[in-house]
Amino acid sequence: MQKTINEHKFAFIICTNNDLYLQECIHYLNQLIIPDGYETDLLTIYEAASMTSGYNEGMASTDARYKIYLHQDVFIVNRFFLLDILSIFQSDPAIGMIGMVGYPIVSPTGIMWHSKRIGALPLYGGHEHAYPHADYKSYRYSLTDGISDAALIDGLMMITSQDLPWDDTTLKEWHFYDAFQSMNFLLHGYRVVVPVQKLPWFIHDDGMLLSMWSYNKYRKIFMEKYAPYLGKSHSQIRKKP
Repeated sequence: MQKTINEHKFAFIICTNNDLYLQECIHYLNQLIIPDGYETDLLTIYEAASMTSGYNEGMASTDARYKIYLHQDVFIVNRFFLLDILSIFQSDPAIGMIGMVGYPIVSPTGIMWHSKRIGALPLYGGHEHAYPHADYKSYRYSLTDGISDAALIDGLMMITSQDLPWDDTTLKEWHFYDAFQSMNFLLHGYRVVVPVQKLPWFIHDDGMLLSMWSYNKYRKIFMEKYAPYLGKSHSQIRKKP
């Protein structure tokens, strides 16, 4: 039996192993303005075997149309966040996924950050110094500010309007789920976009060390699976309806 989708619901889906990070993340979520007629859901996944299996569990556990998959150490400071992502999705039904940080081209090396970056990547403690006179309370994003199409988006936050399964068969750990899912959406004909952020929408308190052995293992798998698309842009990858 097919699940009925609630068109007026947002779900935050978080894989977590640190209650301090989680509680701070939730503190910021509780400050968000909820659009009239909409509701929110929060799903926290403990002891997930992998990011993909955790996200598939979260996806299956909610009927929300809009799902916000985010890291436990991401704190959303844009109180109008839900209104803003709703306006982006409603501007074009072909938009299937939104990221905060993205890359228009798939790097030939398979490493995201070897390509030009779009979006914002404010790290913890840096946003106040970078924007000393920023008025976060009144700042509003507008569609006229623009959105940029991406080939890949960073997994720190991935927001979807469509349910495509995460590849938990190939990806058994915590790497490259974002690159695989970005390609998945493009190859299903959806746009993947990143909003222009005159002020950052979030803070990322990223202190985690990267396991390069594990990362490189999945980089090679990504490069083999998507070999025809290495060095290509989003427009060269996306399957047109």
